[in-house]
Amino acid sequence: MTDQTRICVVGLGYVGLPLAVALAKHFPTVGMDINRRRIDELNSGHDRTGEVDKARLKASPLKLTADPAQVGNNDVFIITVPTPIDEANHPDLGALRAACTTVGKIMAKGAVIVVESTVYPGVTEDICGPVLAAASGMTCGTDFFLGYSPERINPGDREHTVDRVTKVISGQTPAVVALLEKIYGTVTTGGTFAAASIKAAEAAKVIENAQRDINIAFMNEVTMIFNRMNLSVYDVLAASRTKWNFLPFTPGLVGGHCIGVDPFYLAECSQRLGHHPEVILAGRRINDTMAGYVTQQIARRIVANGKGDKARILVLGLAFKENVPDLRNSKVADVIKGLAAWGFHIDVHDPLAYGDDAMHEYGLTLLPNLDAAKNYDCVIGAVAHEQYAGFTAKHLTGLVKSDGLVADIKGMWRKLELPASIGRWEF
Repeated sequence: MTDQTRICVVGLGYVGLPLAVALAKHFPTVGMDINRRRIDELNSGHDRTGEVDKARLKASPLKLTADPAQVGNNDVFIITVPTPIDEANHPDLGALRAACTTVGKIMAKGAVIVVESTVYPGVTEDICGPVLAAASGMTCGTDFFLGYSPERINPGDREHTVDRVTKVISGQTPAVVALLEKIYGTVTTGGTFAAASIKAAEAAKVIENAQRDINIAFMNEVTMIFNRMNLSVYDVLAASRTKWNFLPFTPGLVGGHCIGVDPFYLAECSQRLGHHPEVILAGRRINDTMAGYVTQQIARRIVANGKGDKARILVLGLAFKENVPDLRNSKVADVIKGLAAWGFHIDVHDPLAYGDDAMHEYGLTLLPNLDAAKNYDCVIGAVAHEQYAGFTAKHLTGLVKSDGLVADIKGMWRKLELPASIGRWEF
């Protein structure tokens, strides 16, 4: 490997773009994405994910294309396409298979193909390898080689970026491992860790997110218990966190493209081997029902307040987490759908989300701003975007009726003193 090692990053979303920009600082790098609108936006200096700012994008020597024929001859291909689940919660490897087919058709002999997409153990070697071989007419392990390095991008996180985190690497041969150690080691100050095998690296990724999912599920379950006691889980957590080894997880709606998805990949693998993963699926079941629980708690209070199906509700936030525009697998959308089933009129606002994404993903129209927002029977703090977390009591009471309800799912307004006539609900 030299500083002229040619790299192609396939898939330029939350994971691929920051990686490609980082790699381009050290190696000739091309980024490819089949979404031409995405490429056009990036060429104009705009990254709608918010992960790479305009100045950095404009200054990057990264080449961009939506046409595989324009990729050119590369030594290394890094695949970072989405690996979602289908409606039955089974892994959907369609995009990954398609990416492998595309790479197989354009790669030259000796190429190294690295998968960063989250998969269950065995996918890189048992699925990607054969697809690449079929598309290229070459032999895996002889004419081309496989590697795996799980992505660790946390959308909106400006501390644990791709150029700072430890990168787990693995390869089909010691030479591939050495190559990836040099490539990723050049990019990140966090260093690299060579996993024992490709399967071990794949497994490490899925249990990282499954662990978080299970811990959040525990928080969600105790929240339901404490709510029955008219006890705020945040008051309980404030006391529990004084113990040095207490894990600081909090309750909430678990969406997004990682924590709400990856455990199903591990469960799929487990079930194929004849083992029923009780803890993993129990955690998923609890977290997936949380939107329904929130819907019921809010709807019952609105009805009890005499509002009925004429109630107007303002939902603040649609993204799957705070301070990002990412709407994929947002559980807030499930809450909105549930409340709509009660007959309530619902307005939705999110200062970071794109209106076309909201319409495409959920058929929802976003309010352009909150200038005319007032006299709602209920205001729901669904996502703790900085704009919402910074609300004053005056700002919040200006949105809701004097006898309305403030539902604070994220606990961001707990310290605000509101008029006693305004009802409040939180975890």
